[in-house]
Amino acid sequence: MIRKDEILPEVVIKFAGDSGDGMQLTGTQFTNNTALMGIDLSTFPDFPAEIRAPQGTIPGVSGFQLRFSSAPIYTPGDECDVLVAMNAAALKTNLKALKKGGKIIVNTDGFDAKNLRLANYPEGVNPIADDSLAGYEVIKMDVTKMTREALKEFTLGTKEKDRAKNMFVLGFLYWMFNRDMDSSIAFLTEKFSKKPELLDSNIKALKAGYNYGDTTETFTTRYKVEKARIEPGKYRNIMGNQALALGLIAAAQKSKLPLFLGTYPITPASDILHELSRYKSFGIKTFQAEDEIAGIGSAIGAAYGGSLGVTTTSGPGMALKTEAMGLAVMLEIPLLIINIQRGGPSTGLPTKTEQSDLLQAYYGRNGECPMPVISASTPSDCFEAVYEAVRIAVQHMTPVIFLSDGYIANGAEPWKFPTSAALSPIQVSFKTELAENEPVFQPYLRDEKLVRPWAVPGTAGLEHRIGGLEKQNITGAVSYDPDNHQLMVKIRQEKVDRIADYIPAQTLDSGADEGDVLVLGWGSTYGAIKSAVAELQAQGYAVSHAHLRHLRPFPRNLGELLQKFKQVLIPEINNGQLIKIIREQFLVDAKGYNKIMGVPITKGELINKLKELLGSA
Repeated sequence: MIRKDEILPEVVIKFAGDSGDGMQLTGTQFTNNTALMGIDLSTFPDFPAEIRAPQGTIPGVSGFQLRFSSAPIYTPGDECDVLVAMNAAALKTNLKALKKGGKIIVNTDGFDAKNLRLANYPEGVNPIADDSLAGYEVIKMDVTKMTREALKEFTLGTKEKDRAKNMFVLGFLYWMFNRDMDSSIAFLTEKFSKKPELLDSNIKALKAGYNYGDTTETFTTRYKVEKARIEPGKYRNIMGNQALALGLIAAAQKSKLPLFLGTYPITPASDILHELSRYKSFGIKTFQAEDEIAGIGSAIGAAYGGSLGVTTTSGPGMALKTEAMGLAVMLEIPLLIINIQRGGPSTGLPTKTEQSDLLQAYYGRNGECPMPVISASTPSDCFEAVYEAVRIAVQHMTPVIFLSDGYIANGAEPWKFPTSAALSPIQVSFKTELAENEPVFQPYLRDEKLVRPWAVPGTAGLEHRIGGLEKQNITGAVSYDPDNHQLMVKIRQEKVDRIADYIPAQTLDSGADEGDVLVLGWGSTYGAIKSAVAELQAQGYAVSHAHLRHLRPFPRNLGELLQKFKQVLIPEINNGQLIKIIREQFLVDAKGYNKIMGVPITKGELINKLKELLGSA
C-alpha cells in the first residue's frame, strides 16, 4: 500500500451530531491540538437551542466548526472542507455548508430507518445509500460498531461505551491530519483521573480510531497544515468568555480594587461566572444571585462599597436590570454591566449569536440615562476591551455597558497574551478626608471631567445620601426643583460625552484614509469584514475598514473620517442598529447589510455586497 502526505494551506472541519455525541468536546480537543502546533485557527461552536432536544432530530444537532491555516485567518470559514456527520439529522442540517468535492465522514449507524425518519427524510430515502451525495467524497464508517468492538473487554454498559464514539472519530482525524494524540491523552488522564475504567476506555477508543485510519488500505492520503507565519511570542488558545474573565482580573489587579461579580446564570454569559469562580486566590468574589435584579443590586452595593462591581447577562437579563442601571447612573458609581448578546426578542434564540442589543444599551432605560458603551470584536479582544471598560468606569465614575455576543463568547483563537508590566495602569483615587476649605462633604462636587468623588461608606466625615431620587447639584440632597433636574440631566450627559476626550481617535483597520467605500463595523463582524476588505483591496478596489470599540461616546474624529468616503457600509447581525445611530449623529447616508439568522455574516456575502456598491456586481 502506497501512501502520500499532502500539504494544505488551510482546512475547515465541521463536527456535527446529537447534543449527546460529544461534538463540542471533539472540536475543542482538535482545536487545542491545533493550537499547540502553532497553527492559526478560528472556531464557531453551534449549540442546539433546546436543553435536551429529542435524540436524532434536527433541533438537537450540535456543531463545532474549526478553520486552521498556515496563514493568519480571521473567521471560521464560509464553507467546510470536511463534514463529520454522526447521524442523518447532522448531515441534513450542515450539508449546504460543505464545499462541492468536500469530504463527508459519516457514522453509518446514524442512518438507520429510525434516524432517517427523525431527520424528516422521505420514506425510502437514504442519502448515503443513493446518489444524492454525488460530487462529495463520502467516507462511511460504522463508528458505533467499531467503538463497541474496541471496548469489548470493558465491563461498561453499551450506553457508556457509545459515549466514546467521539474519541474514535477524533483519533481517526488525528491520523488523517498527521497529528499525535498526546494532548488529548493528557486531557483524558486529568478528566478521568478518579475513574480508571472510563479513562482507559476513552484512550482505547481514541487509539482505535487512529489505528483504523492507519491500517485501512482505502485511505491513501494524509494531510498536513504547516505552522502559521505569525508574530513571535507566547500564545494560548482562548475563548471570548475566558479572555473577558482574565481581562476583569487584570483590571482589578492593576486598579488595586477587589473584584465582585454579582450575577444570575443565562446563556451565553454563564461561563464568565464559572471562569471567575476559579480565581479565589486573587481575592475574586462571585455571587450567584436568585435572579437578575438581585445580581445587579449586589454589584451596585459592591461598587458603592469601593469594589469593582460587575454583573453579567444577556438581552432578557438586561431588560430586568434596567431599573437598577438607572439607579447606578443616578448614584454615579463605577459599575460594569456585561451583555453577551443572543437572538431575541424574549427568549428568542438563546444559543444563537446576534448583535441584538445595541439600541437597548443606548436607549433602553427610563428617563435620560446615558451610559458609555464598549464592544469587543474577537475572542482575544475581549481582554483589552473589557480592561478599557473598567478603566472608563472607575476613572469617570459611571456605569459602563460592555457588549460581546455568542459568536465571540464561545469562539476561540490564538492569543498572544501580555505581561502584567505591559498593561497600562488604571489609576483609582478614593476621597478619604475633607479638604482644608471644605467644611462639609459635597458628594456631587465635580472635577474637570465632571466626575464626583468616590467615598467609601464608613469614612469619617464623608457620610452622604444615596438613592434613586434626583440629587441636588453639589450637595447630593434630594431635590424636586425643576431647574436643578434639568441641570443634573445635562451634567450627566456631558460627563459621558467628555469621555471622548480620554479615548483614542478612531483609526482604520486597513485601507487608505479616503476612497470609494468605508466598511464601518462593530463587534463580531470584525473577522468577516477584515477578510472581505483585504480580498477586494488585493483586487485593486478603493475599500477601507474601520472597526469601533467605543460606541458611546464615539471617538471625536469619527464624523470627519466618515466624510472622506463616497459610501459607508455598515454590516450588522441585526436589523440595522448602529446604522440608525450613525445616520442620526453624523447625517451620513450609510448603507446597511443585515443578517438575522443566528449565524455570523460570511466573507463571501460581504464581498458580493461591496461589489454591488462599487458597481461591479
